[in-house]
Amino acid sequence: MEDLFNILKLKEMTSSALGKYNRITKAHLLAFDDIMMFPMKKHETLAFFNLINHLHEKSSVIITTNKSHKQWAETLEDEVLATALLDRILYWCE
Repeated sequence: MEDLFNILKLKEMTSSALGKYNRITKAHLLAFDDIMMFPMKKHETLAFFNLINHLHEKSSVIITTNKSHKQWAETLEDEVLATALLDRILYWCE
């Protein structure tokens, strides 16, 4: 997740981060391991939401986490954003 957050933060500033971001957004399958293991900063949460929103209905996403979906709001410290993020992730969920 740390590498992903660095890419999301730097994609507007460096061509290498933008290239990595473009590869991520074109992937057919993405796996995010251990999200919510550590609290996320507000700008990281917003950047991750924007990525998931962009991928919504375009890519398959695998997520592992040690938190229940109810604990996401506590970890993200934003119930509205957690609800919106989970809405995107759980839509079409299997």
